[in-house]
Amino acid sequence: MYFTDRSLLPENQPPLIITAAPYGPMWVPADYPEDIPVTWDEQVQSAIDCWEAGARILHIHVRDPKTGKISKNFAEYADQIGRLREAVPDMVLQVGGSISFSPEGGEVAKWQAYDTRHMLAGIDPKPDQVTVAIGSSLFDVTSMLTVDDVEGTHMADAAMMWRYSQMVADATPEFYIEHLRRLRENGIQAYFALGHVHSLEIVERLIRQGLYMGPVNGFYSMVGGGTAGANPFDLMELIRRAPQGSVFTYQSVFRMVWPISTVCIALGQHVRAGIEDNIWGPVKGERFTTVEMVRKMVRIAEELGRPIATPEETRQILKIGTFYDTTDETLFNLGLPPNREEGQRGFLTYEGFHSFEKGGHSHTQIETPADTRDIL
Repeated sequence: MYFTDRSLLPENQPPLIITAAPYGPMWVPADYPEDIPVTWDEQVQSAIDCWEAGARILHIHVRDPKTGKISKNFAEYADQIGRLREAVPDMVLQVGGSISFSPEGGEVAKWQAYDTRHMLAGIDPKPDQVTVAIGSSLFDVTSMLTVDDVEGTHMADAAMMWRYSQMVADATPEFYIEHLRRLRENGIQAYFALGHVHSLEIVERLIRQGLYMGPVNGFYSMVGGGTAGANPFDLMELIRRAPQGSVFTYQSVFRMVWPISTVCIALGQHVRAGIEDNIWGPVKGERFTTVEMVRKMVRIAEELGRPIATPEETRQILKIGTFYDTTDETLFNLGLPPNREEGQRGFLTYEGFHSFEKGGHSHTQIETPADTRDIL
C-alpha cells in the first residue's frame, strides 16, 4: 500500500469493513457455551447479531448440531448458506476454506484433503467468497498463546495442545491453481488466506502467469508458528507490500487481536473479530463474545473518525462479482507494474507500457523510452 501525506486522515480512508468469525472451529461447545452457536437457529442468530453490531462479512464454518463438531457434510453447508441468505441478505458470506481442522481422536490437527476442499466451489446456493490458502506452511496456532489464553477450555490439556501445534496449512500449486479455476467457473470470489509476504509473492506470480485474473482480497493470519507473528515491523511490511488495489484484513490470535486491530484501523486497513481467533477482551481474564468484539472494533473506529462500511460500500470495495479478462487488466487494476516485455529495461509503470481495452474504454500507454535523454 502506498501512503501519501494525508493517507492517515479518516476522510481519505475507505470505510472500515469488519469480518465476524463467530463459529470457532477450534473450540468445542463446552469451551464457551455462552457464545458457541450449536443449533441451526443459534448459528443463524449469531450472524444476525454480528450484522446488527456492525460486521459486514461473515466468516462461516458450519457446526453439526447433532455432534457439536464442525461439519464436513456439504449438504449442511448448502442448507446453512440458504438460511443465512434469508436472514442476513446484505451480508457478504465467506466460507472458511479449511472446513474443519480439529483433531479427531488421537490424531494431530489437520486440514481436509484437496478433493474435499474443492467441493466448496460447488456449494449451491453459493457464498460470495471462499478463503484460499496459498503456500503450505506450519500453522501452529499454539505458538503465541499462554496457559491463561486457554484456561477453562479443552485446549488447556497438554496432549491437545500438542496436536494443534502440529497443524500444517496444506496448499501446494496442485491445490490452489485448480481451486482458483473452480471458484471463477462458479462465480465465487477467492479470498486469499496468507500467512506472510512470501505467500503474497505467490499470488502476484499467479497473476503474472495468467493463472488468476480478478480482485485481490484476503486476510493475513498473524498467529505465529509458521506465519507472521505479532512483531509490528512484520505487520507494517505486510501492509507496505499489499498492492494498492487490493483489500486485506489482518487477524491475530487471542489478546494480540486488540493491538493489531487498533493499528490496522488507524492505518486504513480492515479487521476481523470473533471467537475463531480470540475469546478475550483486552484486559487479562475478561471474556468477550463475538458481538462484544465487533462492537468494540466499531467504537475504536468511531473514536478515530472512521466510518463503518455500508452493505453497498462493502461490495463495491471488495468488487464482489468482478472478474478480469487478461493479465494486463488485472495488474492495472491492482496498481502493479506490467509484465516486462523483451527489450524493456529499468522501472516499469503503465505509462511506459502498451494499451488494452476494457468496458469500451481504451487504456493507452507510450512505449518505453529508447535513450538516456528520454529516460531523464
